Amino acid sequence: MDSAISDPHNGSAEAGGPTNGTTRPPSTPEGIALAYGSLLLMALLPIFFGALRSVRCARGKNASDMPETITSRDAARFPIIASCTLLGLYLFFKIFSQEYINLLLSMYFFVLGILALSHTISPFMNKFFPASFPNRQYQLLFTQGSGENKEEIVNYEFDTKDLVCLGLSSIVGVWYLLRKHWIANNLFGLAFSLNGVELLHLNNVSTGCILLGGLFIYDVFWVFGTNVMVTVAKSFEAPIKLVFPQDLLEKGLEADNFAMLGLGDIVIPGIFIALLLRFDISLKKNTHTYFYTSFAAYIFGLGLTIFIMHIFKHAQPALLYLVPACIGFPVLVALAKGEVTEMFSYESSAEILPHTPRLTHFPTVSGSPASLADSMQQKLAGPRRRRPQNPSAM
Repeated sequence: MDSAISDPHNGSAEAGGPTNGTTRPPSTPEGIALAYGSLLLMALLPIFFGALRSVRCARGKNASDMPETITSRDAARFPIIASCTLLGLYLFFKIFSQEYINLLLSMYFFVLGILALSHTISPFMNKFFPASFPNRQYQLLFTQGSGENKEEIVNYEFDTKDLVCLGLSSIVGVWYLLRKHWIANNLFGLAFSLNGVELLHLNNVSTGCILLGGLFIYDVFWVFGTNVMVTVAKSFEAPIKLVFPQDLLEKGLEADNFAMLGLGDIVIPGIFIALLLRFDISLKKNTHTYFYTSFAAYIFGLGLTIFIMHIFKHAQPALLYLVPACIGFPVLVALAKGEVTEMFSYESSAEILPHTPRLTHFPTVSGSPASLADSMQQKLAGPRRRRPQNPSAM
């Protein structure tokens, strides 16, 4: 997982350093300010809209759209898994040809990027379709076994509008595959980030603290202790980072001197901020104090990261500054309001699990998973039959 913010894209650790034996002209102050400001804005968009969509996702009753809940055990293991993955990629780039590795990764992220971008733009595109648009429903279903042993492997519902979004996303995917243009990279990166914040849910604040604390150590070690993360970030030609050219004003869209921000620096704090938004809503006070506090803390932390990086001209582990800000600011607000107990006792998964009927066998009736879930919910909530009283007890 790339979670460092860095100044160059292909060169030394200093903007304007040598690249491939040539001297890169120094970036102008205006270009640097534009690049940093754009990275900050692009980081805020998926966090803000992903957090809002996570609330609707948590309230949804369609089992196919249920979020993935991260428990404290998952959070404790995640930094170890991320470290093994990062080191494995580093060794792959050292042993095998970078060209062939990036070719395989490009095809993999080409498919993932199209699906993620299609899911991201679908709610916005639905507003542009006229009421007379012929929208047909489709279902992709794969099962194994037969009879009572039949098990559902894939059950994906979509409609004509989704196919239109998929087609538009495919155009961006082909553009990325052929040109590796930074705009196409950013469209996929933003889609990955928004989907991550929307669909990855922390079950409580303690789990969030464990996850952010573990990745705090992970980020500091792999950026300051070794050159592994920066090397992988520069070698990895995949939309796992947002980039913006510092020489855009001089070279236009063909600029090539990039500042970068890893998606981990967006998604990891983002899912914690989304958790605090759901906590705000659970308080039923019609305020979003903790959400806005953590959102402002993220802006402060990322701004501080950019400032330190610009001063020292060296890649910075953004979570070094983001984690204390995103955890510390909301906790201080909770202390001031006397709501620390409520914050750490809040369980996000408690709002989801009661609405998720579990099927113990493959249903033999027709209909979508949503309609099946609704019918099961009605049955569970319906009046129960009264047991006949035992005559001997009368």
